[in-house]
Amino acid sequence: MSSIPQTISSPKDDFPIKVILVEDEDFVVVNFLKKFGQKLHIKVLNNADECLEFVKNTYPPDAIIIARNLGGLKFLETIRKDNWTKSLPVILTSDHVTPGLIKEVIEKKGDDIYPKDFSNGDLVTRLEYFIKRRHYVASQQTKSNILEVKIPFWKRFIDVASTGFALLLLSPLLIVISILIKLDSKGPIVYKSKRVGAGYKIFEIYKFRTMRTDADQLIKNMESLNMYTKGATEKKKDGLCDECAIIGACQQKLYLDGEETCEKIYLNKKKEKVAFMKFQNDPRITKLGRFLRNSSIDELPQLFNIFLGDMSLIGNRPLPLYEAEKLTTDDYIERFAGPGGLTGLWQVTKRGKGKKDMTEQERIELDIEYARNFSFKYDLKIFFMTFPALLQSENV
Repeated sequence: MSSIPQTISSPKDDFPIKVILVEDEDFVVVNFLKKFGQKLHIKVLNNADECLEFVKNTYPPDAIIIARNLGGLKFLETIRKDNWTKSLPVILTSDHVTPGLIKEVIEKKGDDIYPKDFSNGDLVTRLEYFIKRRHYVASQQTKSNILEVKIPFWKRFIDVASTGFALLLLSPLLIVISILIKLDSKGPIVYKSKRVGAGYKIFEIYKFRTMRTDADQLIKNMESLNMYTKGATEKKKDGLCDECAIIGACQQKLYLDGEETCEKIYLNKKKEKVAFMKFQNDPRITKLGRFLRNSSIDELPQLFNIFLGDMSLIGNRPLPLYEAEKLTTDDYIERFAGPGGLTGLWQVTKRGKGKKDMTEQERIELDIEYARNFSFKYDLKIFFMTFPALLQSENV
């Protein structure tokens, strides 16, 4: 479709290309999985709205492939309006690819268009190019936006003095909680998570552990207890449908989400419309962990982060790596020019003005405002606004 070069080096085998296929026709999905399942990590969704929600709440894929008849052009317009997803590769598919449709896709900044059977063009090579292009752009942006954040002496002094005193005062409580966590369940006392703070510095943020260490395995085991999937699970034996189980080998292999499955099992699950499991009382959370979360006591170990200089009492909340990777453009990089903090401007603004659904865009704008204007007086104001905010219905 475009004049962009097609030949590049292949990605590493241990980092498969991740794509979302938005398609509701079973035979199209099955043919796609048969053709590309061993080469790509594929997530199948049924409609554009589901895809938008998935991209919003999870780590973005390397590309989205969406059918034109499922609102592909409108989806393209929507995805290009958001700064976080405007560069996300989007490929449209259509039963008939015409010059007029190609022109329309180009005008709406689509990355490519293929027939639904992918009979023309090399999709994998095209996807490999998208990955290399993304890495190049990200590296150039990061190089041009390297930040040196200097924490003022007054701010560092307040952080060290206040957290040092708090840790000394709270040490009996911290010791008791540590003992209770050990008695409550097996595993480490403190949970560590990578975060990105001021100047794009990556550090480990500390929290008291509130979940079982075998949480991921527990969820897999719980699937068999789900009343909606129990029937389908019982039909499955060693990843085979009933017919293939008699032979002892799958005759209709598909590769979905990086795992081998049987075509019949996939189609049966799709008909049952069970895509996600939600648990009102998540059994992965320990009894003590639920109390620690509800009371925000699980956050207390972050006082050590502040004392060590990883973050500050007041500042922009350090972000998980997958969120920070979205904010390397000129429009957003400035939010990392301010100190990272335990509480900050957007938290108290949301509660103080009763904003239940603050958008991510609004939050970033407030982070940038703080980075530009933070001062002793400003920090003092936010500090005292935090206490009434804690009394609101939502946790800061």
